[in-house]
Amino acid sequence: MTDQAGPTETAATLPTMKDRLAELERRRQIALGMGGEDRIARHHASGRLTARERITALLDDDSFYEIGMLAEPERRLDRPVPGDGCITGFGRLDGRKVCLIAIDATTLAGTTAPISMRKQGRIAEFAATKGLPLILLMDADGGRIPDVMGWRFSGLPFDFSTFLQTPEGYPPIPRIAAMLGPGYGDSALHAGTAHIVIMTESSSIALVGPTVVASAIGEVVSDEELGGPAHAQELGTAHLALPDEQEVFDAIAAYLSYFPSNASRPAPLAPAVEPRRPAESLLEVVPTNPKQAYDMVEVLDAIVDADTLLPWRPEAGKAIIAAFARIGGQPIGVIASQPRFGAGALDPKALEKAHTFVDLCDTFNLPLVYLQDVPGLLVGIEAERQGIVAWYERLVARMARTKVPNVAVVVRKAFGGGHYALGGRPTNPDLLVCWPTAELGFMAPDTGIVTVNRRRLEAAEAEGGIEARRALEAELSAYWADESEPWEAAAHTYVDDIIDPRDTRKVILTGIEFGWGDRDRVG
Repeated sequence: MTDQAGPTETAATLPTMKDRLAELERRRQIALGMGGEDRIARHHASGRLTARERITALLDDDSFYEIGMLAEPERRLDRPVPGDGCITGFGRLDGRKVCLIAIDATTLAGTTAPISMRKQGRIAEFAATKGLPLILLMDADGGRIPDVMGWRFSGLPFDFSTFLQTPEGYPPIPRIAAMLGPGYGDSALHAGTAHIVIMTESSSIALVGPTVVASAIGEVVSDEELGGPAHAQELGTAHLALPDEQEVFDAIAAYLSYFPSNASRPAPLAPAVEPRRPAESLLEVVPTNPKQAYDMVEVLDAIVDADTLLPWRPEAGKAIIAAFARIGGQPIGVIASQPRFGAGALDPKALEKAHTFVDLCDTFNLPLVYLQDVPGLLVGIEAERQGIVAWYERLVARMARTKVPNVAVVVRKAFGGGHYALGGRPTNPDLLVCWPTAELGFMAPDTGIVTVNRRRLEAAEAEGGIEARRALEAELSAYWADESEPWEAAAHTYVDDIIDPRDTRKVILTGIEFGWGDRDRVG
């Protein structure tokens, strides 16, 4: 037999299993210690939890299994760099399997280097190929110098076919990112790929940080000015901002509850809950005066399951509400007019917001419900310069391609392109119904009669004065208003039904049930 101890060793001098386990424990304790007590204390002083504290606060107890705990950077220092500045693995959230990346800002400021990038890429690919949601807890300051200098940058172990997207041949998975500090470099890339991005009010998202900006172009800016929550929400790089980290973790769990683990699965059902407000309130909440504003949230509170309305990008494109909700336990995406802002006229930001939300819901098998009270698309120089035509075209084309059930309810006004952008007939809704208060048409009567009959009105005024003009306006307005009422639209089957507002919830549920038909809910 071969002497396994070697020529200069004996079995007695070899490390025992106990010795090896002690060494393993020593190395694990270094990893668990992250950047050390002083850096952890400074991190806590900034009001932030550590990466490991965040994982404990977010995931189910004792469910996290870490991958790559003992990783060290390629360029070794004279002190340990635990996990190379990031923590990766898988665990459970409310019992569901998830994969996770958490940046450790106490270790070299959470900067990215080849090993940490390899760890992140591995877990991102694992999540995508196994069909599991990916949660990203971001708190990082970009690339690490000198680890990514010169030729090393070209060789970083990025694979954009897996790192930034689901690999070809696999169904998309939900990506939910939490920005919990400065989010620069790769953290910003992660935010750009995430379906849901939630920020703390003290965090930021940008390509590079203020120090690099000052060095590169001499511009002195703060984290907030560069990419704080106000800017991020307006631009759409973040979908919600909350005061503290625990609220962010609660929001991650709430958002995930509406999503399947991947796009090949149906969205998860829950027990049905009665709405917060009684159906009878729908007879009073919407004013019959089309110029009087109200809060569409009050309408939704009488339709969807109580305490399930979860807003998405509430600070951008405020003329519409985009939100997740449940109706009879069924997860849905809601896109509703909000007459409190600009009378509900759709500007480019509202159209862009709706486009992204429609795509998100259709990707992950959430039926779409539209509530319309819209005077049309916003017009004018500013709207044109912001690309209103392009965003309108993208939105209605994407709506027409959806495979999930679509149900549209005209609550009050439904004019022009706004009607189509919220589930009008050309976008192929499975069910399009009206309340008796509905008005439909190319444009609102008061605008239409002036636009279409300008010369007639001018001639009447020239011949009979202002009284003659007003008489003609009244005559034309009455005719236009009569044409705008829903009865003829129903008579010609341009809408499927006119309903009692109190039946809205039941009608929507019917539309969703039969909209699914008897086919697979995905694919």
